[in-house]
Amino acid sequence: MIHHKTNLLNLLFLVTTLYVTAQSNLNKSFNYINKLYPNREITSKYHNNWTQEHYKQRIKHFKSNPLKFGNIVFLGNSITEQGRDWNEKFNSVGINNRGIAGDVTDGVLKRLDEITYYKPKTVFILIGINDLFSLHYEDTDKRFKYIKMVPSTKYIAKNILKISKEIRRKSSETIIYVRTILPTRRSFLKDDIITTNNFIKAFESKGVYKVIDLYSEFVDSNGDLIKELTTDGVHLNEDGYEKWSAFEKTLINTFK
Repeated sequence: MIHHKTNLLNLLFLVTTLYVTAQSNLNKSFNYINKLYPNREITSKYHNNWTQEHYKQRIKHFKSNPLKFGNIVFLGNSITEQGRDWNEKFNSVGINNRGIAGDVTDGVLKRLDEITYYKPKTVFILIGINDLFSLHYEDTDKRFKYIKMVPSTKYIAKNILKISKEIRRKSSETIIYVRTILPTRRSFLKDDIITTNNFIKAFESKGVYKVIDLYSEFVDSNGDLIKELTTDGVHLNEDGYEKWSAFEKTLINTFK
């Protein structure tokens, strides 16, 4: 009888130890995953006042809907976020929307840990228009005050290169595409968009990313965003998204 009691106690001890160890490992894993995302205090000094809060809400959403290993990531701002379900647009699976309305290149740099941890097959980047709005903050809607102005068009393009290098450094097998910044119907942004896009194209020679010239697909003869494809001169309507997906569909299909 004593022998059986001893065996039972040993078994209970073993089960308890295994449970405690598993729980500890689970907690460590959860804490590590949680650290992949910026905390509520981390935003960019170049975010406008509205984005300061929206950025935090989107990060919370990303935590609740984490990436899966080896998927496709669309990384960007409102133009990406408002695409919503990109899988539906491309008749695909495994495309993850990591757009944050109002985001800037510095904001993307602060949220790359999630991207690199999950080692995506491909990352498609479209970012920079809000940085350019920051350069001309006095011409934008006064509700959206910028904390600080982005320094220059070259700074924006160098940040896009920096984003790409960081992804490549931590996820060497990930293929990176950078989309040129879309045209707008805001005349004060025209020249800066072209200048930034020229830098983006020039930096392709660094061998870190490949360029997708989305700008050329959406620009009209006056250098504006095609009127029929936009809701407000900056963002795309459904026809705009349909044109985008038709343009990139063959490329996306190679990563299914």
